[in-house]
Amino acid sequence: MGRRIESHLLDGPAGKLEALLEAPEDRAPDEAVLVCHPHPLFGGTMHNKVVYRLARALRRRGSVVLRFNFRGVNRSEGNHTDGVGEVDDARAALAWLRSRYPALPYALAGFSFGARVVARLGCELAEAVRVIAVGFPARGSETGHLASCSVPKFFISSTHDEFAPRPEMEALFSKIADPKQMIWIEGEDHFFRGALDQLEESVFNLGLVVRR
Repeated sequence: MGRRIESHLLDGPAGKLEALLEAPEDRAPDEAVLVCHPHPLFGGTMHNKVVYRLARALRRRGSVVLRFNFRGVNRSEGNHTDGVGEVDDARAALAWLRSRYPALPYALAGFSFGARVVARLGCELAEAVRVIAVGFPARGSETGHLASCSVPKFFISSTHDEFAPRPEMEALFSKIADPKQMIWIEGEDHFFRGALDQLEESVFNLGLVVRR
C-alpha cells in the first residue's frame, strides 16, 4: 500500500491552517497524533526535516499524523503571536483530528518551538496518551506548568543542543512531574545533524511511561 496523505485547510482561530494528514501505509491507525513545527520566525514549517522524521516514525508505529503550519506560515492565515495564538492553533488542529478519528486515543508531538506548544497544550488535556517534546528549548521557556503535569511526557534532546545544553536540560527535567522519560541522542546540534536516523528510531521505539 502506498503512502496515504491528504492536504487540508482547517478552520483556525486566526483563519485557515494549512495541514497534511498522513495515515499508516500498512494498517488501520491505532492512535491519532498532532505534530507541531519549530519557530515560524526562523524558518520553521511543517516540512522541517526533524518534523518530517518525527511524523514518519509515528506513522511507522501505526499512528495517523496531522502536521500543520502555524498562523502566518505559508498558506496558513494570520500573524505570529509568540506562542500564545499558536497554542490556540494547535488546539483547533487537534480538535479537527479528534473529530476525524473520535474512537482513537490521541497524543501530541513537536520539535523546538513546537515542543513548547505541545507541552503547554498537552498538559491542559489530561486525557492525552503522551506528549513527545523533541528539542525542547531549556532556555527562555516558561515551564511552571510541567511541574504538575500528569500526562506521560517524553523529552528527546541532542547532546549538543545549543538551546538546551545538557546540564541545563537535566536541571529542568529534574523539576518536571512524573510520569516522564529523558532520551539523549548523539547529535551535532539542535537539529540533530548527523543523527536523524537515530532520532527517528528512538521515536519509533518509544515505550510506555505509565501514569501513577
